[in-house]
Amino acid sequence: MDNAAFADFISRPVGSLFGHPVMPTEIALAGLALLFFILWRRAARLAGRAAEAAEREAEAADRLDAVLKSQAEITGRMQTMAEIFGARQADLTRTLAERFDGLSSRVGQSILQTTHDTKASLSALAERLAVIDRAQGEIRGLAGEVVRLQDILANKQSRGAFGEGRMQAIVADALPSAAYTFQATLSNGKRVDCLIRMPNGAPSLAIDAKFPLEAFSALREAGTDDARAFAANRMRRDMDVHVKAIAEKYLIPGETQDTAFLFVPSEAVFADLHEHFEDVVQKAHRARVVIVSPSLLLLSIQVVQAILKDSRMRAEAGRIQQEVRLLSEDLARLDARVTALKGHFGQAGRDIDQILVSTDKLMRRGERIEAVGLGDEPGALPHRSASV
Repeated sequence: MDNAAFADFISRPVGSLFGHPVMPTEIALAGLALLFFILWRRAARLAGRAAEAAEREAEAADRLDAVLKSQAEITGRMQTMAEIFGARQADLTRTLAERFDGLSSRVGQSILQTTHDTKASLSALAERLAVIDRAQGEIRGLAGEVVRLQDILANKQSRGAFGEGRMQAIVADALPSAAYTFQATLSNGKRVDCLIRMPNGAPSLAIDAKFPLEAFSALREAGTDDARAFAANRMRRDMDVHVKAIAEKYLIPGETQDTAFLFVPSEAVFADLHEHFEDVVQKAHRARVVIVSPSLLLLSIQVVQAILKDSRMRAEAGRIQQEVRLLSEDLARLDARVTALKGHFGQAGRDIDQILVSTDKLMRRGERIEAVGLGDEPGALPHRSASV
């Protein structure tokens, strides 16, 4: 386009606005003015953003300082807590060591005492077994002296002395001296051949050694049926009288047992009595008088001995149970304290884990703040302002 044509284009109106012709130059000026306004608004917006970014950077710097200060305080507190935990752990270790040493000492003493008591009981048991062996040897020796026994039993005084001596030998061999009394006087003034004291405050056991053997000897010497029948009746009558006398003299409620022993010093006489005079034996039982031979008396004494030993063992067992109960109480208290200590350690561990979580969050947040402050990443605000 030449100059004439351009001048003609500029001087020619391109339209009208409210009856006023609109020239091309006016349109160009209006466009320039609009462009200047747009550029001014954009520059003002960019300046506001730069000011906000500067304020944010200052606020971020203040927050970073506060975070660093808090981190330093937390580090100091964690060091203090570590020192406190170390001191408490040392005290706890020392206390537990002292407790375990005391407990081990008490358990060792209890085991030693129990071992000593067990050895003593086994020694006493061996002694009693030796006594039983000797008694059985004596019984076998007596079985071979039945003929001599008949001669001794022929005399009443010798018979009484023999029966009482045999009974005393059996009792003395099997029981301690404090557990029996020979020729003891009862509360009714009667004297019993032997009185055995029962354990646990139970009434004593009375033993009579005067068995009536005159009728028994007459029965053995009888040559006719009438003589044997007469001797048998005499035997029953003498036994009834003697059993009644024992029941009246030696059965005292609260002082003696409700059963008394009638000692027969011969196993042969005892066997004949049970074989041919069962009614006499049953009547004696109903009168609470038990007829015993040397072997049965020894067996009864062994039962009494076992009861005495059981009583002593129960006393020792009570003491052991007391120590075991005290030991159990100590163990229960130790378990409760260890459980409480475990809870304290668990709570402390959870608190430290939470502190570490908070510290880790603060470290990550500080790293993010530090990254924003440096402005090295492509998406940072200062870089965007520079690009604009």
